[in-house]
Amino acid sequence: MEHILNTLIPIFTLILLGYFFKRIKFPSTDFWPMADKFTYYVLMPSLLVYKISTSNINLDETLDLVSTALLSILVVFFSLMILNFFIKFNNRAFTSIMQGGIRFNTYVLLAFVDSIYGDKGLVLAAIVMAFVIPFINVLCISTFAIYVRDGQFSIVSFFKTIIKNPLIIACLVGGFLNVGDIYLPIVMLKSLTIISGAALPMGLLSVGVGLEFGHLKYAKKELVVSVLAKLIYFPFVIYSIGSVFYLSSEMLAIAVIFGAMPTAVSGYILARELGGDTTLMASIITLQTLVCVVTLSFIVPMI
Repeated sequence: MEHILNTLIPIFTLILLGYFFKRIKFPSTDFWPMADKFTYYVLMPSLLVYKISTSNINLDETLDLVSTALLSILVVFFSLMILNFFIKFNNRAFTSIMQGGIRFNTYVLLAFVDSIYGDKGLVLAAIVMAFVIPFINVLCISTFAIYVRDGQFSIVSFFKTIIKNPLIIACLVGGFLNVGDIYLPIVMLKSLTIISGAALPMGLLSVGVGLEFGHLKYAKKELVVSVLAKLIYFPFVIYSIGSVFYLSSEMLAIAVIFGAMPTAVSGYILARELGGDTTLMASIITLQTLVCVVTLSFIVPMI
């Protein structure tokens, strides 16, 4: 427990520090959106290319981990659909519940796994990300297509978004270099090492900047359902499926950590673009980010 807290506290200190900087408008209101963009397009891809390209990857074990993650997402997705059949949430609200139930925060995941398992854990988490990000987007957009009819969306724009995703591209580039035994020049590797060192701290600060405490006063049963689905039910599902796949203890732990992550800030953007409940989505993002400190403290030591 002490080890987990020693890992969580620095991570969430940076998240809260990001929120504090936003509140005092330091260094400026315009700084953080640009910093987030720089982290997303430069710092984080540099980290992923460097770590994946220089790691020793066991493809057979990794395939089982990816399969576990994808099946778990499907189970949670259909579980929420069945729950909605009985409870009958407002359609717009349900799209936010679904996003809150199956999305995950990339920055918190990588920072947490890196702190506990180092480079090997970070690489495994990154490989899982490369597969689940497109899959989750397909499921979320399908939910909007079923429950909400307005908003701007097209198949072409969706595939462009996936193809242009810098995190997916970075994972593919790193994987290509690794599988092809292509070694980058030492100067480039050292440059990537320096650049990638800023990725996780800046990413965590950006998570804090995205928190919106003012929306929590609108919390209803939808918020509670989404938080329980993501932070309690999802970890249980992925642990069960990972056990069926006989994942190693380390991979099973990484899988559960992935399942126990709070939802992603990008869910708010999708809700805004496709006509979802943005107020509820903002509340879900904020509350899950805060509550996961408690849930991770209990879940991870039990793995």
